[in-house]
Amino acid sequence: MTTSRIAARVQRIKPSPSSSASDRANELRRQGKSIVNLVVGEPDFDTPQHIRQAAAAAMDRGETRYTLMAGTVKLREAIAAKLLRDSRLSYAIDEIMATAGGKNTIYTAFAITLAQGDEVIVPAPYWVSYPDMVLACDGQPVPVACPEANGFKLTGAQLAAAITPRTRWLLLNSPSNPTGAAYTVEEYRALADVLVRHPQVMVMTDDIYEHIRYDGQRTPHFLEAAPELRERTLVINSLSKTYAMTGWRISYVAGPRDLIKAFDTMLSQSTGNPCSISQAAAVEALNGDQSFVAHSVEIYKQRRDATLARINAIPGLSCLPPAGAFYLYINCAGLIGKTTPQGRTLAEDGDLVMYLLESEGVALVAGTAYGLSPFFRMSIATSIDILEEGCTRIARAVAALQ
Repeated sequence: MTTSRIAARVQRIKPSPSSSASDRANELRRQGKSIVNLVVGEPDFDTPQHIRQAAAAAMDRGETRYTLMAGTVKLREAIAAKLLRDSRLSYAIDEIMATAGGKNTIYTAFAITLAQGDEVIVPAPYWVSYPDMVLACDGQPVPVACPEANGFKLTGAQLAAAITPRTRWLLLNSPSNPTGAAYTVEEYRALADVLVRHPQVMVMTDDIYEHIRYDGQRTPHFLEAAPELRERTLVINSLSKTYAMTGWRISYVAGPRDLIKAFDTMLSQSTGNPCSISQAAAVEALNGDQSFVAHSVEIYKQRRDATLARINAIPGLSCLPPAGAFYLYINCAGLIGKTTPQGRTLAEDGDLVMYLLESEGVALVAGTAYGLSPFFRMSIATSIDILEEGCTRIARAVAALQ
């Protein structure tokens, strides 16, 4: 009998579907195929100059050594000020920790809290990595389907039905990847009314898209609706999307002191402190000129509106306007069951996505990766010209179906 050298915790998870789709698109491009890549959820803007300059100045000052494990005092003070300014949340700096990327932060939160079989409620559609991070930490993801008719949002009744004695976390992402759905204060309150009856359940908020919102309104935070749940809530955020800082790998977590202390212990034995230069850049991003944020959101909105019009004009496809983030989650139910020119029946959204890639070179991610079908996700974090070309190719491919 062959015994694998790979630990069970790794064997039970799969590679990120969005990363795999992007890799496949890049491989086809290397083979000479014309590819319109609408997979990657990454701003196509450069990091603003004043943030880059702050990083260079930090290097010139010799700030290239280890920092405190929890991050520099300046950065944690900047994070505390940001949380108060943007979300009306008050945290001391010993309730805050700077971290090396939002994905690592969410994974670490599960690693320090989950025991074998503990359950994590994950509203679907969800970011592709949530369930696998739970599995990697010996937990059990509990997806709850949130249909398009409900705006892709979890209701209080659904939450109440999903909670069991093993439930450890509820994970909330607003505005969401992949749908752009954003919760209101009233919707948060409905969830909180359920949670107050279940003291074993903690809440993790992934706020990474909070500033990418199209109605001009401030994104409310869960804790504004449910301040009594502060000691059961972890607030997680990153500078990646708001400030076009994906490569800087800088994020943070705020929450109860015992959890932050556990973060400190775990990360001291794994990643260590975040990059010192990235921390200096983050201070400037949070404290400095914010005009880039509004400017980038306006461009995303223009792209959203133009692409929505094109997609909704294609027979068999439809899409609700996302409230935020930079994706379209496109309903393709009208194309399931159709036949390609090669005679293949499109049985599910994965078949459609593969057909679009092979026939027209348009790279997308199937809704199966996000836990709700039949849909596919299109990133609009690219130029309007690329989006227009993508829509033209999708329309041509759809027109060829029987």
